[in-house]
Amino acid sequence: MRTTSAALGSAAFFVVAPGTFVGLGPWLITGWEIPESSPPLRVVLGTVFIVVGLIPPVHAFVQFARAGGTPMPLAPTERLVVTGFNRFVRNPMYVGLLTAILGQALLFDSPWLVIYAVIGWVATASFVHWYEEPTLVRTYGEQYEKYRRNVPAWTPRLTPWRPA
Repeated sequence: MRTTSAALGSAAFFVVAPGTFVGLGPWLITGWEIPESSPPLRVVLGTVFIVVGLIPPVHAFVQFARAGGTPMPLAPTERLVVTGFNRFVRNPMYVGLLTAILGQALLFDSPWLVIYAVIGWVATASFVHWYEEPTLVRTYGEQYEKYRRNVPAWTPRLTPWRPA
């Protein structure tokens, strides 16, 4: 896939998938209304979590486009992407999006968003375990197995993994 097509496909997929998960879902739950009684520290921390959480998925989408593909299972890259945040955690997009949702839970003082994040993580972890990882093993073989042995799925490494 050409880089331009990959970038357009990635941008469209970003709006649809993460946009729905981190944007539409929380908006439907909270109306994105910050309670007037929210302590300033909660507002600041929630905002920081949201911003920090969005950085890895945006960066990962760029990395996939540069590799000539998208994070979308229907239009993957031809080579395994192990750059950027993928050197610290195998699922930086999911971890980042869940962090952004938890930031919204703080910002909007919503226990429902915490429940939404937990349900989202269970669904995501199930998808990763039952579909994504077996597909990556079939597609990239030992290269992915080595990556999987060295980079944790959900808790980031302290130092970046550097493939030999």
